[in-house]
Amino acid sequence: MSHPGTAARPVRVVLTDANVLYSRVLRDYLLYAADQELIFITWSAEILDEMTEHLQANVASFTAESSQRLIKAMNNAFPYAQVAITAEALSEVAELDLPDEDDRHVLAAAVAAEAQVLCTSNLKDFPTDVVARLGANVMHPDLLLSWLVRDKPDEMHLVHDTAVARLPGATDASTVAALRRAGAPATAELMARILEPLD
Repeated sequence: MSHPGTAARPVRVVLTDANVLYSRVLRDYLLYAADQELIFITWSAEILDEMTEHLQANVASFTAESSQRLIKAMNNAFPYAQVAITAEALSEVAELDLPDEDDRHVLAAAVAAEAQVLCTSNLKDFPTDVVARLGANVMHPDLLLSWLVRDKPDEMHLVHDTAVARLPGATDASTVAALRRAGAPATAELMARILEPLD
């Protein structure tokens, strides 16, 4: 896996929220996009804990051991991705007016990562004007991924191929369907068009 120092800096530093990483297909697409150096992906320990907490609560086969394996795999693959939420970052977001107080740590992680993009499915919990004060843009994963597909179709084709290859039983069609179910219909449509000549 790639990381800063081995190639040119990726186009965007992206802080991924737990609700995005929770989805297998969205997580895979973003991780493999980072491996293609289309983005520089970041998260915090708190975000990973929130992701695995919800996976354990909602997926019967996902255990505490599964959580440890997933977190270890992500951090081993992207050793520069995890950022520590510093006191300075917490101070910078302390007075911001947020709909949900529980999301303040996500903003602090974005500050610590110097993220240009905060990728989240919960747009209403991160007002655009509030996040803009921190120098970042809020983007739904469908918007981010569809932008990447339009901008770098060949690389995103490889991202898709990798996602299919590394999930036992997955096909092009099942992966595109999974994107739609995960709330990324625009990305699914664009990928379907790219894949169509191969059918």
